[in-house]
Amino acid sequence: MASALITGGTSGIGHAFARELAGRGTDLILVARDTDRLRSVAAELTEAHGVDVEIITADLAVREDALRVAARLEDPSRPVDLLVNNAGFGLHTTLLDPADIDVHARALDVMCLAVLILGGAAARSMKARGHGRIITVSSTAGTIFTGNYSAVKAWATTYSQALGVELRGTGVTSTALCPGWVRTEFHERAGIKATSLPSIVWIDAETLVRGALADAEKGRYISVPTLKWKIAYFIAEYGPRAFTRWFSRKLSASRKRH
Repeated sequence: MASALITGGTSGIGHAFARELAGRGTDLILVARDTDRLRSVAAELTEAHGVDVEIITADLAVREDALRVAARLEDPSRPVDLLVNNAGFGLHTTLLDPADIDVHARALDVMCLAVLILGGAAARSMKARGHGRIITVSSTAGTIFTGNYSAVKAWATTYSQALGVELRGTGVTSTALCPGWVRTEFHERAGIKATSLPSIVWIDAETLVRGALADAEKGRYISVPTLKWKIAYFIAEYGPRAFTRWFSRKLSASRKRH
């Protein structure tokens, strides 16, 4: 039976991946910081779908924890077929306030360094076996300029594509998932109220995950589920930089008002 390791697998997009994959009969390895929540989600998925769910309590901002998860990915006796590099959090901060440095450092540890460590571990193991899929959860925010979150996600998208280039022809693919606003608790934790944005911009997590899995199976480097977000991504990525900077200023200003 296929197996998937999902970081941040107890909430938000990660939990949606876990539910979808369990429903397809995929055994899971869930990684998160909260042991009690890991146990609860594991029990829920096992009862609902009859799959095996292994849990790993780890804080991916801690190098030793990230390396421990990497070792699990490279364990030849328990191969992992899909890595969903999902763990992350929103940043409702500025680039100018020195009080935010610790938050920025944690963001880089979790959403850049841990992604690099785990992506490399999965890629080595999968390449040796000749097959595997890696999905890195990035964001359309990586195409605009809204603080360190945009910078982190721009790195994640570039890293995922660079990994895919190195893996070309090996049977292993690397896909950057670049969603827009997804209906999860993620934005509320980042201090962004759902009511501050029009309903048309939102996408449900289930649609997002199914699109991402389909794109990964096709070996696509970038996954942007739904037509409306494909259009938005194209405009932000390939449109005039002056327009993107203007839009980024407007978006940042609107968030400060809510």
